[in-house]
Amino acid sequence: MSEPEGNAESRKLVLFVCTGNAARSQMAEGLLRRRFGDRYRARSAGTRPAGLDPLAVEAMAEIGIDIAGQRSKSVEECLADESAVDIAVTVCDHARANCPYVPALERLHRQFEDPAAVQDPEARARAFREVRDQIETWIEVEFGES
Repeated sequence: MSEPEGNAESRKLVLFVCTGNAARSQMAEGLLRRRFGDRYRARSAGTRPAGLDPLAVEAMAEIGIDIAGQRSKSVEECLADESAVDIAVTVCDHARANCPYVPALERLHRQFEDPAAVQDPEARARAFREVRDQIETWIEVEFGES
């Protein structure tokens, strides 16, 4: 995924972390990049990367955000690629409890339910949309003021 134009050094780096880096953190990365990419650089990682969930890609495409080019990566890999993280955000309780140390100036946590845990196929797609919308609202509030 390409970053918006502008001086990368002047934008804060936000690292979203969840367990599998398959849905919630990936959606958060795409949403922050789209909405506030002029102020933030967005990345995501997982404590146990599990691959990008196709339903996350689909849910994001429904609102015009293409995350198909993103890939699931470990926290360690992401930290090796970045010089400094300004804000580390865990988006699930498991990641908060099991995340390796991420050197960051600020830490945030917001629990979002895992839409992949929903068993019924129809309800599962709906759960991805609901979580996407919850993340979008949270990002608007949390990162919109600066």
